[in-house]
Amino acid sequence: MHGMKEIIREAESLPIEERALVIDSLLRSLNPPDQAIDTAWISVAKRRLAELRSGKAAAVSGSDVFSKVRERFEK
Repeated sequence: MHGMKEIIREAESLPIEERALVIDSLLRSLNPPDQAIDTAWISVAKRRLAELRSGKAAAVSGSDVFSKVRERFEK
């Protein structure tokens, strides 16, 4: 059996795409996906996209969002 340091060294030598797959696999082993949660988020995303496309909701630029966050936390 490999030791933790050896496993990490081997993983670090993998191409980036394979390292990402290893990381994803390890994270899923700690926090397995929940189909009900995924389904709920898909529903929310579709609803929000429909609201944007219909004009019911307006998009906010990322720079505006981050500016407001900075203003809020710098006080």
